[in-house]
Amino acid sequence: MAKARVKWIEDQTFIGVDASGKGTLISSGRGPGVSPMQMLLLGLGGCSLVDVVIILNKQRQPFVDAEVELEGVRGEEFPKAWENIHMHYVITGKGLDEKRLQRAIKLSVEKYCGAYATLSGVAEITYDYEIREPE
Repeated sequence: MAKARVKWIEDQTFIGVDASGKGTLISSGRGPGVSPMQMLLLGLGGCSLVDVVIILNKQRQPFVDAEVELEGVRGEEFPKAWENIHMHYVITGKGLDEKRLQRAIKLSVEKYCGAYATLSGVAEITYDYEIREPE
């Protein structure tokens, strides 16, 4: 069983602490921390990109940078859940095998990323990618 806790600090600022004691600042959007709904996007992006990087490393792909940009649309009515999320992976490297990158992303979203599995139950999640040459 995973555990975590969120503690109110002041005004609309909180600290979230995971089971290993690592913390992150959270706010309602009016404080210095990330809002909980944005944190869901960050969790999705982080979960998937970790998978992609691990898989690319195992494939011995020569990448030098990796990121995923996320855009989401929330519902109009409360609870204003995420309805649509688009993930755009940007992988930089010279001589990357595009088919291996496609496989890495597919494995992440279809098999390994728990955040994707959770959020895809309520939001339509799409993705694409681009390969950039290093400067």
